[in-house]
Amino acid sequence: MAKSDSPSSAGHYDANYGNFQTELYAQIRQEAFGEDIGQNSWLTSDEQDRFLRWLELAPGKILLDVACGAGGPALRIAAATGCSIVGIDAHKEALTTAGSLAAQRGLAERAEFRFIDATGPLLFSDNSFDAITCIDAINHFSDRPRVIAEWARLLKLGGRLLFTDPITLTGPLTNVEVAVRSSAGVYLFVPHGYDECVIAQCGLQLLVCEDVTANMAKVAEARHTARASRSDALHEIEGDQAYDGQQEFLAVAARVAREGRLSRFVYVAKKLS
Repeated sequence: MAKSDSPSSAGHYDANYGNFQTELYAQIRQEAFGEDIGQNSWLTSDEQDRFLRWLELAPGKILLDVACGAGGPALRIAAATGCSIVGIDAHKEALTTAGSLAAQRGLAERAEFRFIDATGPLLFSDNSFDAITCIDAINHFSDRPRVIAEWARLLKLGGRLLFTDPITLTGPLTNVEVAVRSSAGVYLFVPHGYDECVIAQCGLQLLVCEDVTANMAKVAEARHTARASRSDALHEIEGDQAYDGQQEFLAVAARVAREGRLSRFVYVAKKLS
């Protein structure tokens, strides 16, 4: 799942990040994603491999990963492409884990992780990055035009922006479904077509818009099942309320995605000027 610094998201994310490197949570990720790359979103390794072809990263290039979480996916990109990475997130426990994973994977010299609230101005110079990614977290930023404009400022000429929007409205939702699906912080639900308009308004050229809802439905279902099979241990670690809340979140996320009512799209855009 994506990241938010809202107080209401604390139980949802802190349990995952606080126990991220335990064997129990690693087993859940392995079963849910097929390969544990240290992710806490809907991203799978085969999906990331496809995304990488659009980013054009290589040694000497720099990637900014917004809402990097525990850093696993960004570190995998660094290992695969030889690029350097800067990850930013508003969860300190996640960043502690990210630093530890960087050291474990021998990537500490090419990886930097910073505690930054990505909803505000980012203290980097203009034209600092060759690529920017934000996986399953843009929905937590209520002022999307300002956020994407800030990312455009940070991109070098010809740089690529890739983000996934996992709560794009593509069908009817009940108030209960909306409440459960947005229970982990600030969520901005937008209709399909909104992201394309904002990308254009920010002076970026849209290269790719692809429906990747099936991956979200599959991961949500698998994660729900993996957690349910370890419910006794998770109840003890997370507490009844947090455990039940995450299970309900995953069940609703899987259902509305499978039925095509709340979809996930990946966007790739290029800075031309």
